[in-house]
Amino acid sequence: MPKKHSSDRIFKGPEHAPHRSLFKALGMTNEEMKRPLIGVVSAFSEIIPGHIHLDKIAEAVKAGIRMAGGTPVLVPAIGVCDGIAMGHPGMRYSLPSRELIADSVETLALGHCFDGMVLVPNCDKIVPGMLMAAARINIPAIVASGGPMMAGQLSDRRLSLTDMFEAVGAYKAGKISLDQLTAREDAACPGCGSCSGMFTANSMNCLTEALGMALPGNGTIPAVSGERIRLAKLTGMQIMQLVEKDLRPRDVLTNEAFDNALRVDMALGCSTNSVLHLCAIAHEAGVPMSLERINAMSEQTPNLCRLSPAGADYIQDLHLAGGIPALMRELSQGDLLHVKLKTVAGQTLEEILRTAENRNPKVLRTLETAYSQTGGIAILKGNLAPRGAVVKRSAVAPEMLVKICTAQVFDSEEEAISAIYAGKIQSGDAVVIRYEGPRGGPGMREMLSPTSALAGMGLDKDVALITDGRFSGATRGAAIGHIAPEAANGGTIALVQNGDRISIDIPNGKLELLVPEKELKDRAAALTPFHPKVERGWLFRYQRMVGPADIGAVLQ
Repeated sequence: MPKKHSSDRIFKGPEHAPHRSLFKALGMTNEEMKRPLIGVVSAFSEIIPGHIHLDKIAEAVKAGIRMAGGTPVLVPAIGVCDGIAMGHPGMRYSLPSRELIADSVETLALGHCFDGMVLVPNCDKIVPGMLMAAARINIPAIVASGGPMMAGQLSDRRLSLTDMFEAVGAYKAGKISLDQLTAREDAACPGCGSCSGMFTANSMNCLTEALGMALPGNGTIPAVSGERIRLAKLTGMQIMQLVEKDLRPRDVLTNEAFDNALRVDMALGCSTNSVLHLCAIAHEAGVPMSLERINAMSEQTPNLCRLSPAGADYIQDLHLAGGIPALMRELSQGDLLHVKLKTVAGQTLEEILRTAENRNPKVLRTLETAYSQTGGIAILKGNLAPRGAVVKRSAVAPEMLVKICTAQVFDSEEEAISAIYAGKIQSGDAVVIRYEGPRGGPGMREMLSPTSALAGMGLDKDVALITDGRFSGATRGAAIGHIAPEAANGGTIALVQNGDRISIDIPNGKLELLVPEKELKDRAAALTPFHPKVERGWLFRYQRMVGPADIGAVLQ
């Protein structure tokens, strides 16, 4: 009996002649309408450097689909460039765009009866947004990302976008000249691809491999490589196998697959944003996820890799060392992975890892030579963050792992940046930025500008930054984000005053405001109710519907 497809509802039978007539208006032939209909969801645009080449990736995917007997149709997805949106109100749209992307992929796929999807993202919110949609609608799907940017080069020094934000701080502090700033500007981002360190985009592309939703190499093959085009073609061919076998995202996105992703996250030292996104993807997949689970994984997983901003290496170096398969093989040596799991590659993880090899133990350390026996991300709790906060432990200077700081409080990112550039922040301070959470922002803006300014001024080993907003993966230093509950929901961070003492104890997972409980109750009683910053448009709806950071800031 012939296999049934979703597209039968628009391609087969006399009653669907009107549908076929519309496809013929697109130039489609009868022969093409006899084949499975595969949506190629491309986030190509001319505003995001990580996406400027996705037209070529999507064309390669389409070629692979045709070679394997399918009919590809290209459809769009939006995206926000976090680097361009950084440091101004445009960043409010970054995290909310994840929900728009998930909803639009669902709409296009189910509205047009796709039999399968190849998802073509590359940057921050686009990767998790597409994965959320794949888990939600659960038709055969696979990811073909655009790949990382090469590191920039200036004389004998390699650069990335994070160096530019830090260079601004160095310039403001008089440490470099305007000519030196411009020279770095010209060299930092040499071409297409997701920014070259272990920032959020590359974190999520690597974790897509770990989840089993992309072919090996998806996270690390450089954007400018011919190997990336070949991978896209192979991905287009592989979706036809997934459709034939009816292997769906929820068959792959199991509880054990999220365990593997968390292990890889901690071993790599991924962006703190990965916590938000893994929680959101798990939510759509129906897999329980909590900060406690994430912290337990961190405590049990060694940190094997420190790419920029935590170290001097870049994604291209990890690729040459063997990529994510090599890292996962290292973890499997310690029995830290579930290796019997299905993947979209058509192989189990165990089969993939048989041919993996660590070709550079200096870039990718072994279990015996790990940077630390705990993972790159830590969850902190205490009276300042009763439901949790997140810090990239692997990028924190040893001097800041345990510290008591003096609060300098700001009710927006802009206020904090002005104070930092004006030299008002001193060694031993904790810059507290509040009302920047999912609801309060709205949109939970990233705080790369203030953290980079502190680093550029040489204060990253002396000053903490604490916020109910979030941080770019390019951030380094004692940057503690995702404070929950957020200030807009009456969280303790709304009660902090200038001069308060804050105790940070990252090794023991503690974050405490050193103010007596009675004083905090009195402050809470006098607290002015939060007034929303946005009163129209999409963000007005978003701030009423968004959930807290500790459950992934998913819409409720």
